[in-house]
Parts: sequence; structure tokens; C-alpha cells
Amino acid sequence: MPIANVIQRGPVIYVYNEKNQTLFTKIVGREPTDGVKGYTSSFVNIQMGRVIYTYNEKGATTGTKIV
Repeated sequence: MPIANVIQRGPVIYVYNEKNQTLFTKIVGREPTDGVKGYTSSFVNIQMGRVIYTYNEKGATTGTKIV
């Protein structure tokens, strides 16, 4: 199912589908730059430290980028 919404509460990121069901969650650090950087219906980008991870709608890592 496609990603419909992404919400960050503290260090926890929740990724939801269009039925508001949780697709997956990720825990990030507490650095000011850590957290959601953007998302589409297929991917979500999350920064942890100096790395931005790209996850698909199943929560699998599909790419990384050092920043």
C-alpha cells in the first residue's frame, strides 16, 4: 500500500497508508538534523546522523546518502 502520511513524535517516526494503518516505524536520534526529510507515496527519506536513508513502503532500505 502506498505511503499516505508520515508523522514524527520525538525520536519515533510513524509511516501510515491511506487507511491510516501503520506501515512501519523507525527510531532516530535526538540530533537537530535527525528526522523526516520528505516523502512520496513510494518512499520516505529519514536522516540519522550524517546519513539520509531512503525506505520503501515496506520499511526496507532502498538507498543511503552521506550528507
